[in-house]
Amino acid sequence: MVYFQKDIKDKKDVKKQKEEEKELKKQQEEMESKTEESCQETHECCGKHKCEDKHECCENHEGEEKHECKDKKELKEKIEKLEKEKKETEEKLAKEKDDYIRLMAEFETFRRRSAEEKLSIVSSASADTIKGLLPVLDDCERAIELLEKSSDEAAKEGTGLIYNKLMKYLKSKGLEVIEAKGKKFDTDFHEAVAQVPVAEKEKKGLVYDVVETGYLFNGKILRYAKVVVGI
Repeated sequence: MVYFQKDIKDKKDVKKQKEEEKELKKQQEEMESKTEESCQETHECCGKHKCEDKHECCENHEGEEKHECKDKKELKEKIEKLEKEKKETEEKLAKEKDDYIRLMAEFETFRRRSAEEKLSIVSSASADTIKGLLPVLDDCERAIELLEKSSDEAAKEGTGLIYNKLMKYLKSKGLEVIEAKGKKFDTDFHEAVAQVPVAEKEKKGLVYDVVETGYLFNGKILRYAKVVVGI
């Protein structure tokens, strides 16, 4: 706000100086015109032009001519002073404008950096929270595997319902399961905990089994999938 006020004030000063300069130039032109007209006139006392050399009978006009020369000189000095002030004001205005632009650029950088840091903190906190729930998902998966051999349908249905609801909620927050079984072993997503010989040539180098499910959070690794690789 201070920069805006200074900007407006400086612009008003420049405008005022331009008006004063214009008025002084107008006065100067009028005085020069008056001087030219005076040169065309003659003194009644001697018939000589007023702009010619001084005559002994025209000494009474000397004071008037000197006064006009003095006014002209003062007017010229005023114009030069106004032009100097105008230049200084314009330079000051340009400097303040440059400072204002720099300040706005720094503020925009600060605002963007603060927003990124805030987003990073929130994302990190969310990742830590979800990572703490992964053992619960592991237990649900083990329970579902064990209940497949059981005849207790209610237990199967209840455990599956809990697991699915929890997984659905976590997926809505950015959690993704790393597909591993039957995929080519990739160190960017998989962690080999064992190797097993395979008869089929095409299965060599592929993930034979998954020991622990891996997860991504918002496209980044949250936990590597622990796998068994066929050799």
